[in-house]
Amino acid sequence: MLIERLADSPNPQFSRPGWVDLCGDWRFRFDEDDAGLREQWFAQAELLDRTIRIPFPPESELSGVNDKSYHPICWYARQFRDARDNADDRLIVNFGAVDYHATVWVDGAHVGEHTGGHTPFSFDVTDALAAAGAEHWLVVRAFDDPVDAEQPRGKQDWEPEPHVIWYHRTSGIWQPVWLETAPRTRVLGFKWTYDASRSLVDYEIELSQTPNQDSTLTIELEFEGEMISSTTVTAASRAVRGSLGLGSGPRTMQHGRLLWSPDRPNLIGATITLHGETSNDVVETYLGLRTIELSGRAFLINGRSAFLRFVLNQGYWPESQLAATSPAALKREVELILELGFNGARIHQKVEDPRFLYWADRLGLLLWGEMAGAFAFSERAVERHIHEWTEAVVRDRNHPSIVAWVPFNESWGISEVGNSTVQQQAVKAAYHRTHALDGTRPVVGNDGWENTIGDMLTIHDYNWDPEVLRKRYRSESDLESTIASFFPGGRHIVIGDFETSGKPVMVTEFGGVSLAPDADEAWFGYGKVRTSEEFVEQYRALTDALSESELLCGFCYTQLTDTEQETNGLLTAGRVPKAPIETLRAITRGNRSKVAST
Repeated sequence: MLIERLADSPNPQFSRPGWVDLCGDWRFRFDEDDAGLREQWFAQAELLDRTIRIPFPPESELSGVNDKSYHPICWYARQFRDARDNADDRLIVNFGAVDYHATVWVDGAHVGEHTGGHTPFSFDVTDALAAAGAEHWLVVRAFDDPVDAEQPRGKQDWEPEPHVIWYHRTSGIWQPVWLETAPRTRVLGFKWTYDASRSLVDYEIELSQTPNQDSTLTIELEFEGEMISSTTVTAASRAVRGSLGLGSGPRTMQHGRLLWSPDRPNLIGATITLHGETSNDVVETYLGLRTIELSGRAFLINGRSAFLRFVLNQGYWPESQLAATSPAALKREVELILELGFNGARIHQKVEDPRFLYWADRLGLLLWGEMAGAFAFSERAVERHIHEWTEAVVRDRNHPSIVAWVPFNESWGISEVGNSTVQQQAVKAAYHRTHALDGTRPVVGNDGWENTIGDMLTIHDYNWDPEVLRKRYRSESDLESTIASFFPGGRHIVIGDFETSGKPVMVTEFGGVSLAPDADEAWFGYGKVRTSEEFVEQYRALTDALSESELLCGFCYTQLTDTEQETNGLLTAGRVPKAPIETLRAITRGNRSKVAST
């Protein structure tokens, strides 16, 4: 079926049949003296005298380069064949992510540039193809200043070696590269919005240019092999809008049976076909129907209260860093989180690979989407942040698994937000921008402390005493006292006119238990134990303290895996549990039920 077939795509939410994988061995070279542009390396691929394995960054072992020192500029090149069957079609090259500024050439001709290390981009390279020969050269120059604090860096360290909570850098190409063929007038993107009150799916489909007057657009929805809705409409402009009913067959007479939830992650396959003059553009995708609402202190999924049992996920592998070791590793990451008893994960300081999001959608894992932070504030930093965050939200807003957005974390890049009106306005601008792009999910403006604006109250609390945790979040009066007297990270929990009443409350970081058997072991955690038994008991004590709260709507434990010097994972860096997984699962689930079935 369509949903299963999309698992092999580099972007399962936007896949054209017949795409061509460009991952594998590429030519490669560092450009220490910034000589490549001057010497026109983009037209002389033979000057790139090393080999790198894509999509792994050059700092990683799996890339074959494994050089973690400062290298601001690197060049890539590989040959490819023109995959078009129809000479009137266009050839599109797609990049999942290149950190940080990418410049692209084909056969020596410049085809485009993109800024932003976590978000995708595509170029129509047809007009750059040299007339002669079946083989063509694709060349990429990646610029990533390793010490630029105004760049959205996330957990990538600016110092030569990782320190405290920051990790080795990830530069250059670190997500898949692939080719597609499509007509000149083609689908660029789409947005689905489930309207539960009308039992409809609203759609907005963006085209590359204004179509001719005879163009039509067909949308087909299928569920478990059965067509549940289909429409063909005139494509009269670049933006085609409308609504789809959910059918009247035996499976859909009660549309609630189609709803997506963690317990029943139903996905609906969708095929979009733009009928053109010389060829059709076919895009395969999927959607999930579900609602997110906030009601007082409660977080509701499909109208039912959900207790969010989340884990902080850095999405980092020792052999490949921010890039996953393989597509299978992304699926396994989702499976491990669920096996540990969590119903969600907070993707931390990273815009995660679309294939991870696909498996979260398919297996029923709730997610918070978060932007990688910068570490300095300036007009340039704000512009970079909002540009890349906009691309991230637009890319990911159709994923049913994502149930909240987080544009800022712990005042990273806005360190003076507590007393700077300008920085407060930057957070408010990101909050409102996010809601303008997607009005279906809550937005947490600045997670953890110095809550400036947001739909939820979130707190990072690493207190090691479970009784202190229990008392801080036991009742409304205790919460008032906590807000007045507790200063996480030396910061106020709320600032300005942030209203705390009538909003869900979640402890979005806690725990951080580091298992360090050797007294002199290098580690970073928020508390250290020596044995697996102590590890289990401390995890139990801290988790129970929050799980028992009738005030909180959820928690997020720090963290899923050990990551370089941060050894506070439930799993090792190699994804091995530090205690029997069934023991950890029982603790995670506590004495409150999971998200209710719908």
